[in-house]
Amino acid sequence: MKEAEKMITALVDVREDFPILKRQINGHRLVYLDSAATSQKPKSVIDRITKYYETSNANVLRSVHTLAEEATEQFEESRKKIAGFIHARYPQEIIFTRGTTESLNVIARAWGDKFLKAGDEIVLSPVEHHSNLIPWQQLAERVGAHLRFIDLERDGTITVDAASARINSKTKIVALSAVSNVLGTINPIADIAILAHEVGAIIVVDGAQSVPHQITDVQKLGIDFLAFSGHKMLGPTGIGVLWGRNELLNALDPVIFGGEMIEYVDRENATWAELPAKLEGGTPNIVGAIGLGEATDYLEKIGMPRIEKHVQALTEDAYRRLSSIPDVTVYGPSSPHTGVVSFNIAGVHPHDVAQVLDSQGIAIRAGHHCAQPLMQWLDVIATARASFYLYNSSIDVDSLVDAIKLTRRYFKNGP
Repeated sequence: MKEAEKMITALVDVREDFPILKRQINGHRLVYLDSAATSQKPKSVIDRITKYYETSNANVLRSVHTLAEEATEQFEESRKKIAGFIHARYPQEIIFTRGTTESLNVIARAWGDKFLKAGDEIVLSPVEHHSNLIPWQQLAERVGAHLRFIDLERDGTITVDAASARINSKTKIVALSAVSNVLGTINPIADIAILAHEVGAIIVVDGAQSVPHQITDVQKLGIDFLAFSGHKMLGPTGIGVLWGRNELLNALDPVIFGGEMIEYVDRENATWAELPAKLEGGTPNIVGAIGLGEATDYLEKIGMPRIEKHVQALTEDAYRRLSSIPDVTVYGPSSPHTGVVSFNIAGVHPHDVAQVLDSQGIAIRAGHHCAQPLMQWLDVIATARASFYLYNSSIDVDSLVDAIKLTRRYFKNGP
């Protein structure tokens, strides 16, 4: 067997860890190719969530009884695990949120409203998910700042030279995704971070698609803030992370006020608690954090280098094979390309493609993928998108290719 083939099939054994993958859809084996929207959950994560509710359910950081102390210990242990997973320097740099969207909104509010002024510039790219666009649009409107967009190469990639052409002395924030949720492009974040810091700007990274698939070392990347979601990396929905450098997080003012984020309150005034509490007002998603901690345990047990190679090999194989089918257009670069393959079949609406594939037991996404400016740049209304993760195999790529060929024949020749 060739080395590339070994890599593609290397993780097929983990499929047994995911109960939902035993399902049949429309009489076919479930081929789940929508992990960029949300990943499936291994039994260890499901069991960990159940165990918490059955044995330790209590509110954290408040009561002194046994259940509350157990819940708090498990909650904070997960914070330590996640800090280690992304190589954060301190556990208190991990702020729990509802997901990538909330994390990015917190940065725009807590950092942007405090430090940006009229005439400042925010540098973005046209490939950004709406979650890494609209908060900056709204910030610019509130303070009178301006958005500047990095020009893309013909294949949708971002180069350091193109970023350098947009970053200047007026730039205060650079906000980029590490991996595009549509094109699968891997952006040169570490190099762009250097450019941002040379002009005194901060760099904010949307890691929703990168943290689940790649080794993430915030120290080596040299970034200032990172946002990501638990549900895209085997964890529960409703839990996410805002990571920031300790000194930057300490400079932020809270944007959510209420319980546990205060140090002292009287009738007229309040002072804030230390990190991370000051940015985690109210009862947190306790079981979500514990479930995410368990998910990081699972990912590290498999090995992030192994997962990264596996997903990239699968994605590039799917890109190559889909590109060879007549009337099929595949978007983004052929390599490096990871996580997702977006495509269209000439004359067939992406929603129709998704419905035919669903009839074959294959789950993909169709639409604008919360990236309408990118759809405009591609000059399409939508795309179909297949996305891969550690539980997928070359057999799933075979099923996808066969189903796309079937879809093309169906709409070309009729049933």
